[in-house]
Amino acid sequence: MARLPLFPLGTVLVPGATLPLQLFEPRYLELLSDLVNAMDVPEFGVVAIRQGHEVGPEAVRDLHEVGCVARVHQAAAVGDGRYLVVSTGVRRFRLDALVEGAGTAYLTGEVTLLEERTGDADAVADLADRLRGALHDYAATLGAEEPTWPTDAGELSYAVGTAVRLDLGDRQHLLAAADTETRLRLGLRLVRRERQLAATLGVVPPTPEHGFNPN
Repeated sequence: MARLPLFPLGTVLVPGATLPLQLFEPRYLELLSDLVNAMDVPEFGVVAIRQGHEVGPEAVRDLHEVGCVARVHQAAAVGDGRYLVVSTGVRRFRLDALVEGAGTAYLTGEVTLLEERTGDADAVADLADRLRGALHDYAATLGAEEPTWPTDAGELSYAVGTAVRLDLGDRQHLLAAADTETRLRLGLRLVRRERQLAATLGVVPPTPEHGFNPN
């Protein structure tokens, strides 16, 4: 196990996704200071809140078990004591326990970094092709410009979490899937569901947010 500073959020970060944050709470300004001063590669753990909310003392009451390591790429002061921070999800972890008496205002977790398992290679190749087709149909239904999808099946399986507007529960299930095969199957089902909703009900999901998440 390893120790990792934690940033609980009301969203799910997946590997490969970008996470913009606006920091102003003292505990997270302390976290940022510790990261940039103590680590060659500043990283922290993003874990979704199961019960509670992001802002305020004693706001977080329960966390999901699987989170994602975020690597800081940019941090800039914007005045009024605020910082804009841009990070990218790099790998998953399992939260084993919260560290008591860590001596910081922010949470620290005992975590296990999770390996990326593939599953059945033939099934993965077939599912990846089918998922690319489903994503193409989804973009066409919305009349949206289709991006270039990852050629790597593992990266593609995570891309569903950012390409389609899903709720926290769906994104958490994608993140926590046991292997790439399982995640591709789930992603295919979710993309088809969202396309069907858009096609039959005229429900067009809003464009994914690119603004900074305030905390």
